[in-house]
Amino acid sequence: MEQDAYFQVDALGIPFSGGGFNAGLRDLGRFGEMIQNRGEYQGKQIIPREAVLDIEKGGSREAFSLSFYTNLEGWSYRNMWWMTHNEHGAFAARGVHGQIIYIDPTAEMVLVRLASHPVAGNAAIDPYSLPAYHAVAKFLKNK
Repeated sequence: MEQDAYFQVDALGIPFSGGGFNAGLRDLGRFGEMIQNRGEYQGKQIIPREAVLDIEKGGSREAFSLSFYTNLEGWSYRNMWWMTHNEHGAFAARGVHGQIIYIDPTAEMVLVRLASHPVAGNAAIDPYSLPAYHAVAKFLKNK
């Protein structure tokens, strides 16, 4: 890590595990690169490979289709990761105000976006941001 990271805590000082994590852009990129490399970073296994393989399985697309995420047709959710199930096998860690670590294994791309969109929900930006991430990955894949 290059910078300190922070967790949001409640009045008792207990970390909120469902969100409220703050880290620097480059550190988030390194984390994404480690996940893309199945838990390995700079030759050292940081997270068990099996844990990342479990994330890559994705969740139930059928169950996800019953959710209110109508902009994410064909997606699933597993272990705090959003699975696109697109032709590149991309998946992402997403924050409520537009933050993202978008990993595209086919393009060997990790894209990090820090954001503070005024709407607390990605549905407002998904129709624009998600195709943009995929377009960058397709461009890099074809270079």
